[in-house]
Amino acid sequence: MGILIFGDSGYHLDYPDQDDYDELFTGEGFDQYEWDDWLDDKRPPDEFEARPRAISPVTKRTVEASGMHQISIAMKNYCSETVTCDFGIMLGDNIYPSGATLGADGFDDAKRFQDMLSDPFGNIVSEPESYLTYATLGNHDWEASREGGFAQIRYLENADGFYIDGPYYTVKPPAGNGEIELFVIDTSMILATMTVYQDSLNDDGSEVLHDVVEPADYNVEPMTAGERSQPQWLESALQASTAKWKLVIAHHPIWSSGGSKFYEAKVLREQLLPAMCRYADAYIVGHDHTLEIHTDSCESALGEATTSPLVQIVSGAAAKQRPTHTTFMQHQDRKYPEHKTIMAEGLLWGFAHLTLTGDVAELTMLKVPDDGSAEISTSHVYKFQRRSHLN
Repeated sequence: MGILIFGDSGYHLDYPDQDDYDELFTGEGFDQYEWDDWLDDKRPPDEFEARPRAISPVTKRTVEASGMHQISIAMKNYCSETVTCDFGIMLGDNIYPSGATLGADGFDDAKRFQDMLSDPFGNIVSEPESYLTYATLGNHDWEASREGGFAQIRYLENADGFYIDGPYYTVKPPAGNGEIELFVIDTSMILATMTVYQDSLNDDGSEVLHDVVEPADYNVEPMTAGERSQPQWLESALQASTAKWKLVIAHHPIWSSGGSKFYEAKVLREQLLPAMCRYADAYIVGHDHTLEIHTDSCESALGEATTSPLVQIVSGAAAKQRPTHTTFMQHQDRKYPEHKTIMAEGLLWGFAHLTLTGDVAELTMLKVPDDGSAEISTSHVYKFQRRSHLN
């Protein structure tokens, strides 16, 4: 089975963020902003690289460029010319900056859905006819309102080429013949019920430990008993599954290299790792606009390491770019011996492809250049076994 994996795809230059109106950058001003932001994040100065830039068709000033259309073309070419893509996974932040707004920002949601969902990603694969992209939502999809998030869910439930069944669900894609099951959870909802502290780093890249709570900037407070108990639901669903491959799909990572989201990751490890370490084969996420592969030995979650580590795939580079944080990565690897970074590459546009053959998974991380073309190159290939303690 071939699985296409992409996330954070919904950055379209026709739909500005409020910051684009508040900060009208010239080209030089944009580069200065990038430099100041780099230093504020405590990144090594000698590694500085600005993100690619473009001219906003709305404000006519310099903004961060989008790779949405190049990635769309690249994935279509890759699936038609190079590999088999039996189904796809879309990992959230499908609509920047704030999800569906029900018209509050002056833009029509019907056109927004067409521009950011159906046109670029609704017709990625024509063969096999059973191809669907299975979707989850990210924090930006909920930013305007709970109603806006559910408006996107209703659209995806009915749009050609997509599948979603509420904020969280399980599904066995038809191409998998019952051997592959996806367990899709909404980590924005989970985090909304948790205490998350602000992220900041010391000069050496180590975590600052403080008690300043990070207020949620999106509107996804869970309202039902099921929404409030997703971690328990996930464990029960994984335990009851008869599928050979069990893939957990979400938006937020439990490990990442950016240095700005580590408290969210800590909270989610506490909530999700025990169930995934016992029953899942991989955790697939976006949120960080990078390509990354991590493993967790499960020793902290279960008290002892499992026979095979849990693999986490991060594929969040389908429209926006973000750098990795090398000194933070070094700190993280020293502080958390259960964790291992297999690869982490930032400041790129890209996607992933996962091939499942028997008990072996082959993960290919792919990137496209900043020059506006859709040429594809391989960043990394990683193989891992279906976790032996589940056999």
